[in-house]
Amino acid sequence: MKSKGENKKHVGLHNIITKTACLSVLLLLPALSSCGFNEKEDRVSINETELSLREPREALESSELNLDINTGAEAIIPSFPRGELKDSGIHEEAIRLMEAIIESDINYGFPGASVSIIKDNRLVYEKAFGFVNRYNPDGTLISDPVETTTDTLFDLASITKMFSVNYALQKLCTEGHVNLDSKVCEYLGDSFYDDVIFIDYNEGDNPDLEVQKEWKKNLRIRDLLMHQGGFPADPRYFNPHLDTEAQNFSRDKENLLFAGSNADNDTKQATIEAICKTPLLYEPGKRTLYSDVDYMILGLIVEKITGESLDEYFMHEFAEPMNLKHITYEPLKHGFNKSDCAATELCGNTRGGYIDFPGIRTYTLEGEVHDEKAYYSMAGVSGHAGLFSNATDLSVLASLMLTGEYNGKVYFSDDVIKEFTSPASPETENWGLGWWRQGDCLRTNYFGTKASENAIGHQGWTGTFILIDPDRDLIITILTNKINSPVTDPEKNLNKFDGSFFTTGALGFAPEIIYTGMDEERDIHEDLKQVLLDICENSHHAIKKGMAETHPAVLNFKSKENVFAEFFDEAPFLVED
Repeated sequence: MKSKGENKKHVGLHNIITKTACLSVLLLLPALSSCGFNEKEDRVSINETELSLREPREALESSELNLDINTGAEAIIPSFPRGELKDSGIHEEAIRLMEAIIESDINYGFPGASVSIIKDNRLVYEKAFGFVNRYNPDGTLISDPVETTTDTLFDLASITKMFSVNYALQKLCTEGHVNLDSKVCEYLGDSFYDDVIFIDYNEGDNPDLEVQKEWKKNLRIRDLLMHQGGFPADPRYFNPHLDTEAQNFSRDKENLLFAGSNADNDTKQATIEAICKTPLLYEPGKRTLYSDVDYMILGLIVEKITGESLDEYFMHEFAEPMNLKHITYEPLKHGFNKSDCAATELCGNTRGGYIDFPGIRTYTLEGEVHDEKAYYSMAGVSGHAGLFSNATDLSVLASLMLTGEYNGKVYFSDDVIKEFTSPASPETENWGLGWWRQGDCLRTNYFGTKASENAIGHQGWTGTFILIDPDRDLIITILTNKINSPVTDPEKNLNKFDGSFFTTGALGFAPEIIYTGMDEERDIHEDLKQVLLDICENSHHAIKKGMAETHPAVLNFKSKENVFAEFFDEAPFLVED
């Protein structure tokens, strides 16, 4: 494996020449000035980089070369190329409709969002909407909320799985450092299967202890990537109050796998021991069951292989060489303030006071990972959750899935990209290895109906989504903080927030609109009208009898009615049930 120092030395000859030329301009400026250069022609083009001779220092620092002119020994890392939306094949009318929906939802109470689009290897769109923190802990609106910017970091939640763990494994596979068919116990030791206990799950195969040990002994990395490891979806190692057999919260039950909730390295070690104790619901490779534990383990495997913590490996193997300044684990420990981060839950992890356990956070979460297992169990850094990013850095990072390389450096081979993004099996065409796949319109709730069958991506529970479509050379990132809103009806559902009722929080509307008429020179006005009409109908159907006028489902429909009226100058015609 290349060392951190070796990676930093990877600088293309083109960039070295460019930097030398640019610095020469800066040094020669006094001579040029004394000779009386023509101020009407005060720009110079060097290797397609245009610089101002009036303010050369500012020009160098703001150019796409992203030069640090104070430290000449540092590597030159070009910024991601930018393009114009009008040249991208994406209809500007489609973008206006998307913006209208987000802005209207925010007017009706949705917290905030940020969108970034890369098309044909050019960043063609980025825009922020709404607020970093919209509500007080009691659910009332903050009177003077801080607005989001395109630099605002969002809690990516499960998108972490793809860009921390999958990226690490894809790179390690490319370099020949890992075999996906290796056994998990080769990295976590014999205790991974020897320490397993018997739990009589309400659901599952529930074999005897010897069979459980054999299952875990033969568990492969590939099984975990396919979410076919057999682990329960959410063992909640941090909560002492859990009916372990039913996998449900219960104040009257003792969690047999409780590992503590101190959010420190000792608790992380206790959690690893609890994972070793955890019996499987099903035999590995036999059934797909999405579990965070799969990626908690995969993150630990990456740490074993690299000898580094997951966050350190991510930063110096991806973020630093790609010059990504707005993506990190634990942002508050890495130079960011709370106001730089989109807030999530209003009252910690209590769901408005309905959940309690030792050490639970009760304050509004800003710059701290929301996910309980990532925060309490894994000390803030885990393979399943914990990354924060703005929309644009995430889009740029995602561009590696289109080419496998960045700035001339190969991260993933074509064969590795194909292995990770092809259908995991004939029975699971909506899954690659970790990646969601569109397949034959199998992910339309998020990908929409127009994405290609080879489109991949992932969603995050906090309200985040990314789509990568290699057939259209397209990346769409939409990040929201939809759970920065009150829990709508905690008596019925502790995991349903007001923001989840809004179209913006549903996320899939954006790809459906953006793809409309893409790369086609035609009038798409009526097409967009039909798309919005479908959204209006779905919003109307979400309203149930007896809902108050202030219910977020009702507000969401009003928001769509307003957008329809403003955009098409008429009211939506809805077919009654």
